[in-house]
Amino acid sequence: MTDKNVSDPIELPRRTLFKKAAGLSILGVAGVIGVSVPGISYAAALTKEQRDSMTPDQVVESLKQGNQRFRSGKPKHHDYLAQKVSSQDGQFPSAVILSCIDSRAPAEILLDTGIGEAFNGRVAGNIANEDLLGSLEFACAAAGAKVVLVIGHTGCGAVKGAIDNVELGNLTGLLEKIKPAVDATKFDGERKSSNDAFVDAVAKTNVQMTVDNIRSKSEILNTLEKEGKIKIVGSMYNLNGGEVVFF
Repeated sequence: MTDKNVSDPIELPRRTLFKKAAGLSILGVAGVIGVSVPGISYAAALTKEQRDSMTPDQVVESLKQGNQRFRSGKPKHHDYLAQKVSSQDGQFPSAVILSCIDSRAPAEILLDTGIGEAFNGRVAGNIANEDLLGSLEFACAAAGAKVVLVIGHTGCGAVKGAIDNVELGNLTGLLEKIKPAVDATKFDGERKSSNDAFVDAVAKTNVQMTVDNIRSKSEILNTLEKEGKIKIVGSMYNLNGGEVVFF
């Protein structure tokens, strides 16, 4: 195969997998008989054995490499049909992502993941309420995901709303969960939603507080992390450059 990053811990076990969808295409047949087809990914969805063989650090590294592919304009050519077919009887994602609903920040695309590779919970302001905590616990404790990744982003409208004390139906209560990050953010400049630097500083604080809340409010996830079975990681997505910065 060509166009494979041999250092990618997910791609290493996948190199032996070819299309298994019904009715193999010409490209699929070419792959099976050993003809190299540049830019084509034959990888199906993760198997349990592949996912379980990975460490949390390897999963994080794979997500970083996926974002690098996204930023360089060289994402995998996902065969979503093959991934759909191979995952229809079971799923074994390596990570669960908690991100914002912002239409400019679709986590699976930013990290170049395929079907069956990551759970994704989305809510304005990437907060961790009771329902989302339960979802994260399911992903890790029941389904075996190795990483909880919280992704905030620059120019977040929910953060701006919290700064401005916006009140609008049920959104009011959601923004109340972000406001502690506004007060906790140390910033020397103008503390207004019109100041992009302040908004982004609050967004980063909000991610850090979400990570802390996950650890403090979920005994299950906190214990799994202490045992080294999972990692809980925060990150920020830059709308301008496209980079997901892990911290």
